[in-house]
This record gives sequence, C-alpha cells and structure tokens, in this order.
Amino acid sequence: MNALNDFLGAISGFLWGWPMIIMLLGTHLFLTIRLRFPQRHIFKAIKLSVRKDKDAQGDVSQFGALVTALAATIGTGNIVGVGTAIALGGPGAVFWCWLTGVFGIATKYGEGLLAIKYRVTDEDGRMQGGPMYALERGLGMKWLGVLFALFTAVASFGIGSTVQANAISTMTHNVFGIDPVVIGGIITILAAMVIVGGVKNIAKVCTALVPLMAILYVIGCIVILIMNSAFVVPAVKLIVSSAFNPSAVGGGLAGGGIMMAARYGIARGLFSNESGLGSAPIVAAAAQTRNPVRQALVSSTGTFWDTVVICAITGIVIVSSILAFSDISFENGGVLTTMAFSKIPYIGSPLLAFGSLTFAFSTILGWSYYGERAVEYMAAKTKITKKVGMKAFINTYRTFFLITVYLGAVVSLDLVWNLADIFNALMAIPNLIALLLLSGVIVKETRKYLWEGDIDKD
Repeated sequence: MNALNDFLGAISGFLWGWPMIIMLLGTHLFLTIRLRFPQRHIFKAIKLSVRKDKDAQGDVSQFGALVTALAATIGTGNIVGVGTAIALGGPGAVFWCWLTGVFGIATKYGEGLLAIKYRVTDEDGRMQGGPMYALERGLGMKWLGVLFALFTAVASFGIGSTVQANAISTMTHNVFGIDPVVIGGIITILAAMVIVGGVKNIAKVCTALVPLMAILYVIGCIVILIMNSAFVVPAVKLIVSSAFNPSAVGGGLAGGGIMMAARYGIARGLFSNESGLGSAPIVAAAAQTRNPVRQALVSSTGTFWDTVVICAITGIVIVSSILAFSDISFENGGVLTTMAFSKIPYIGSPLLAFGSLTFAFSTILGWSYYGERAVEYMAAKTKITKKVGMKAFINTYRTFFLITVYLGAVVSLDLVWNLADIFNALMAIPNLIALLLLSGVIVKETRKYLWEGDIDKD
C-alpha cells in the first residue's frame, strides 16, 4: 500500500506540476485576451448574481447556482492550502495565487457561458449541462464527454466525499474529542437529508450556509488583521517583493525563489477556485437565466470570491501573523492558519473550527450534485437505463456516495487524497479542450449580448 501510495503521489505531483499549470494558466491568459478582459465587468457580474431572472428557464436562481458552485470550491483548501503554499513557496506564493484568481475569472466566465449554450432539458423537465454536453453538442466529441463524466463521478468520491468527511472528523476529534464513528454517522445523515432533495434542496441549503460561513470566516480574518495592524502593510510588501525576489524568505530559502513561489502559489490558486476544472459549469447549467452571457458573468464571480478575496485575505492574515508573533513560522505549513486564528482570545479556534466544518460539509453537498449529473449523463448513453430507469442509477449513486462519506470519516485517507488529485487533474484536460476549441462560440455570444448587445435580452 505504501508503494502504491508513493506511485500515485508521483502521478499526482506530475499532473499538478508544470504541465497542468501551463495548460490552465495558458487558458486563463488566452481567454482573458480574446474576451477583452472580462474581469473589468466583475462589479456588473456581482450585481447580476443577486438579481432573480424569474421568467427565464432553469431549476434554481442564478444566486443559487453560484453558491452551490462556491460550496464545492470554498473548502479546507482555502484554509490549509494557502498555509501550505506559503510554507513551500514563501510569502510570494500568495501573490501568484491571487494573480491566478484574477486571470481565472475569464476561464470561469467561458465555462458558465458554454454550460448555458449547450444545456438540455431532460424528460423530467430538469436542466442538464456541463463540459460533457459542450463536448458532445458543440464539438461532436461524445466519447470525450463520457470520459469527462467518468472522471467527475470518480473524483466526487474522493475530493467530494471521503476527503471532506475525513477533514470534518479529524477536526471535531481534535477540537471537541468526538469519536469519528459518531461524527461519521451524523455527517452521513445530514448529507442524506439534503442530497435526496436534488439540486433545489442543495441550492436552498447552500444559499443559507455559504454566505454565513464566508462572512464569519472573513470577520475572523479582519479581527486578526486589526490585531496585526502594524504588520499588514509590511506583510503586503513582503508578499509582492518575495514573488519576484530570487532570494525570497520562507520556502524560497530552500532553493526556489521566484520559481518556488510561482509553482506553489499558482497551483494552489488553480486547485482552489477550480477555474478550468469543469465542475462549476455542471451546476451553472441549472441556473434561471435568459441568455448564456448573464450566467457566464455570474459564474465568474465565483473565482473572484474564492481566490481574489478569500485566499488573498487568508494569505495576508498568515504572513502578517508570522511577522507579528515569534511562535509562528513559515515551517508550520498546514497549521499556519490555525495558529493565526488561535491568537484571537477565546473564540479564535472555535471560529476557525466552525468555518472548517461548514466549508467541508458544503463541499460534500456541491460535489454530490456534480457526481450525480455525471452519472446521469453516462447512464443516458446505455441501453440498460431504458430497462431499470434513470432513478435506479441516481439512487445507486447517492447510496454509494453516502457510504463513502461515512467511510471517509473513520478511515485514514492518504491513498484517497492522491486519487482525488489525479482525477481532478484528468477532469481539466477535456474541459480545457472544449474551452479552447469553442472559444469562437464564447466570443460570438459575448459580442452579441455584452459588447454590442443588451445583457437583458433573451
């Protein structure tokens, strides 16, 4: 098992190394330039995200689709991952993580547009969409769509269920002393109560949970920044200078400088906001929207909130805390954020624990929907579906997903972590193919509704 885990770790390290960074960041830059910097419309996009488009077709509101996607992307990676990137790449990693989020807005925009452009209505009247439909209907590559769906379904059992459940059980055991077997049962029951209601129920819960958990987490970060007020400006200067300084402090001392900061900062940003991964478009396709560009703009705000805001503020909190407190150093890695929050008297650690728990649980909900839609897409291509019915496939998937949630809470998961990373990376490849080959369609729709047209027209 150790040998297998090392082998999978090597594959994961390769996939999430420079090849994936070049593919994803290259797509971000390409779409940013070809779409005339859609980042400049971010405030218009934020306004659209909170407006209802009641007369438009869709299963959930644009805001409901957005928060469901955010539920799956804002997770423990925003808390632990940023600290790990700083430990390995130095404070400059924060700058590269933030920059990745800025350019990733364009990719998330393109994904949202294609999700609406190529979505379909199933026999039950529900909206179905995502990269698999863009590949099949836009490019005629059904086989590649099936591959994407397969990678998504498998990934949902890793990053979507077992990994998140394990994070919850570990946190509750360490902070509150609760037996993992008990917390595993509680998580599974709570998840089942939400998941069986489908996307509308998931969106309803996420609409209440995501804004609350994000606001509380940001408030905690602001409190720390106020406590570290004398070190905030020096922290920002250190982050920027370290991003371009070959002799950067922290992880850079290990012999990487600019390359180490860029490597870990970019990788963390890409992994955190999932721009280019192809997951968020699956739920974006369910949004009530009158045209593809409206939802594209709304979807783009997900990357803005996830990376440009939350990951950035986490990074500044960590670096300013390192400068302010002698017992916090770059070498602490995954516990940097925990140590920073512990400096808030009485409520710091419980606040971070609550944030971690809600982030992880919301990720379970979001990814359960991604996996379910992927299974539906694959099932629709088989003859057996006509005999047993689509509900049989959905119920089987949900049952297995909930079993993996429980197992994740009670079993050690080093192997699953590596498998999750591998299948996440494999998802990105067919999605990027769709984005690049259909970039002309993205430009055409953007010109029609945004550059030369009316964003409110059908």
